[in-house]
Amino acid sequence: MTTLDGVLPSAEPEQRRDLRRMKSFATALLVAAAVVYVLASRAEDGGPAWVGYLRAAAEAAMVGALADWFAVTALFRHPLGLPVPHTAIIPNRKDRLGAGLGDFVGTNFLSEQVVRDRLRNIGIAGRLGTWLADPDHARRVTDEAATLLRGAIGVLRDEDVRGVLEQAALPRLLDTQVGPPLGRLLTRVVEDRAHDGVFQLVVDQVNRWLAENEDVVVDAVARQAPVWSPRFVDEAVATRVYREVVRVAGEVQRDPEHPLRRSVDHFLVQTGRDLQEDPETIDRADRLKAGLLAHPAVRAAFGDLVTTAREMLLEAIADPDSDLRRRATAGVAAFGQRLTTDDRLGSKVEGWVEDAAAHVVGTYRDEITATITDTVDRWDGAETARKVELAVGRDLQFIRINGTVVGGLAGIGIHAVTQLLL
Repeated sequence: MTTLDGVLPSAEPEQRRDLRRMKSFATALLVAAAVVYVLASRAEDGGPAWVGYLRAAAEAAMVGALADWFAVTALFRHPLGLPVPHTAIIPNRKDRLGAGLGDFVGTNFLSEQVVRDRLRNIGIAGRLGTWLADPDHARRVTDEAATLLRGAIGVLRDEDVRGVLEQAALPRLLDTQVGPPLGRLLTRVVEDRAHDGVFQLVVDQVNRWLAENEDVVVDAVARQAPVWSPRFVDEAVATRVYREVVRVAGEVQRDPEHPLRRSVDHFLVQTGRDLQEDPETIDRADRLKAGLLAHPAVRAAFGDLVTTAREMLLEAIADPDSDLRRRATAGVAAFGQRLTTDDRLGSKVEGWVEDAAAHVVGTYRDEITATITDTVDRWDGAETARKVELAVGRDLQFIRINGTVVGGLAGIGIHAVTQLLL
């Protein structure tokens, strides 16, 4: 059995004083009624008629006060310490009360329909959108999310991340054909002329290299001549070959519509088509992919990439002025603004929230109500009664007060009817 420390608020001195004051007042009314009854009873014989009404009112007031005192006291303890049946209800029926409270909460607060109706009536999408659209609130959401994400990423070791990604990502890459998606990507790149910049960069570099390495090219060509050919003839031919290569490379560099460029385009388009349709090309791409992924250097580079990405992400998350944080904040505010103006989006969000809440309630309602029941079961009965009395006993004293007043009025009424009938 456990106490209620930390479960219910600690009793404040003001609460104790208020409870004592109300108890004293209710008891004083009872004592006053008893005194009036004694005095009126003695003065009734030979006295005026109103004394009889006073005696009847005082008598009924005492009965009402005593009955309600008994009823209120029976909730928390045995009246006068006597083990009267069906008294000390809270200490003796604590477990049943806990079960009843759990059933009450589960039926009236944790039903799926109640949760859906409540969420629908409060207009959660509009309220959430208005709140998120405020820049300060959007920044707060971003800050909290960054703290949570930074903590989650921070506890992960690089080895763990690598291991998970290698076990999850690499096998998936091995089982996925890369030919068709690469072919579609290559075809789209050529159609959009996105490769022109790369091709131009390659051509520029080739021309620069040719301009800076004439001797290398000439010597390489000359060394391919037959051994019986004179050296000056070899050099003349090599020089002519070099100049022709420089001329063609220069034309390709300057002419965006050069036939060589179009030939490269045709080659890329055909390669993209083969990657999508030709089984042999697709199989070769998959074998190349498997070989690359199995190479130790590729795996090491994959691990280094993961580590670098993790460090960059942590730095961006930790910096309040980072572009990532600013974009995230702007995105949250924009989402909030859309929630307030886009009825379709608002309906979707409300539906998601309702479905999520209904799922939680439907799945975990018994566990939630069991928490209430189990918690009450662990409480000490006597201490539970004291805590509850401290919390609501002051208001319960009004039952005693009202019982005294209503009893007195009832006594007057009964006495008046009796006088009329006799």
